Amino acid sequence: MLSPIDLRKNLVQITLEKKQLSHLSARVGLVLDISGSMRHLYDDGTVQEVVERILAVACKFDDNGSLDVWVYDNEFSRLAPATEADFDNYVQKEIIRNRHIHKFGYNDEPPVMKDVIRKYTKEEVSSLPVFLVFINDGGVSKTIKKVISESAVHPIFWQFVGIGYSDFSVLKKLDTMEGRIVDNANFIHIEDIASISDETLYNLLLNEFPQWIKAATEQRILRA
Repeated sequence: MLSPIDLRKNLVQITLEKKQLSHLSARVGLVLDISGSMRHLYDDGTVQEVVERILAVACKFDDNGSLDVWVYDNEFSRLAPATEADFDNYVQKEIIRNRHIHKFGYNDEPPVMKDVIRKYTKEEVSSLPVFLVFINDGGVSKTIKKVISESAVHPIFWQFVGIGYSDFSVLKKLDTMEGRIVDNANFIHIEDIASISDETLYNLLLNEFPQWIKAATEQRILRA
């Protein structure tokens, strides 16, 4: 029998084939909100499930099959990557039990976003595109617009996922932001991420990524 991660990898592969991305290599990152309002989603295992679901995407996209992970509230931490070898209990081991991580404060997105950009454009330069999934449960700072606009010249696509029932007015306006060389960000709202199927999640996550790949290649942000 296939393991849960193998089943998810198969679903990711089907989604990639539908979107004509099956031969694409990319680096995959995940930013997790760990502000106070997210506490129950860490406690009930939802965040662990999110890590496992996004790891399946990394396994199909990433040349080394690893998922880069950050957490943030009013501070941020860059964590050890998640891999197939060590994803079991990842959230408990690397986040909840990690005394060096600031947890359950208020949310401040720009610092962690700037660290994402720093990692992929300064520390680990590559010609590969970056697919960055950003999980948030509301109240995003308006100052993220400046960071997104400035990062449009880099090979990073920001896929924001709003979960829960809070105000996502800032994220809902990402597609209409002006002044960028390409539209490098997308937002989807999933009220209860634990309740939707893997197939639905992967279709939503990868919906606009192909359009960005095309536009970024035409603008020479990515190599043809």
